[in-house]
Amino acid sequence: MANRSPEQLLKLFKNKDAVTFPDLQEALNNASRPTTFRYLRQVPYLRSYNHNGRYYTHRDTTLFDRFGLYSQGDIYFSREGSLGNTLKYLIRKSESGWTHRELWDLLRIRVQVPLLEAVRQEKIQREKVEGFYLYIHLDPTIGKRQLQTRQQRIASQKIKDSKIAEPEHTIIIQILLMLIRHPASQPADVVRLLRGHSPPISMEQVVSIFARYDLESTGKKGGSTIS
Repeated sequence: MANRSPEQLLKLFKNKDAVTFPDLQEALNNASRPTTFRYLRQVPYLRSYNHNGRYYTHRDTTLFDRFGLYSQGDIYFSREGSLGNTLKYLIRKSESGWTHRELWDLLRIRVQVPLLEAVRQEKIQREKVEGFYLYIHLDPTIGKRQLQTRQQRIASQKIKDSKIAEPEHTIIIQILLMLIRHPASQPADVVRLLRGHSPPISMEQVVSIFARYDLESTGKKGGSTIS
């Protein structure tokens, strides 16, 4: 009878960050699948939520980021185990829900199918916001709070974006005067020429004026035609 113990698996995990099931069997002196699973259940481990759960690793809580995720190259692990459990955890714990794109970017794999499956099974819900679906907690009270928080963030971002926009009238005049003196100038040239101006004139402001008056094309023709 082969000499086997859970410590053999722990030693394997210590030497390799991510292993396959055949690696586990070999570490247990070529144990059968049932025997390998029996010893595996005696150690803290995780299966990857990508690659169809092919890879195993030691469950070390110090390695997880704030979302409970950990990766080895293109092999991804979650404190919650499977992809489905991970999605439910992230959505339920979120302050403002998650969009499909946000979850895809975070988890680095496609999540549309498990998201829809979770909605069908009534484990989470989704609401349409600004043309996209927001995945939120199934509990009506928590879900409503997540939805409101997201809507407030969208509104705040719109206000912030609108404030970037319009340069003040005096800044517009300074930019246009500089272009009259240096008609072939591009935005970067104008910013350099106006260095030291008070208040400072940013690249964003110059680009905004160029776009509004189509200055790039008029400059190529030999000067501005603004009246």
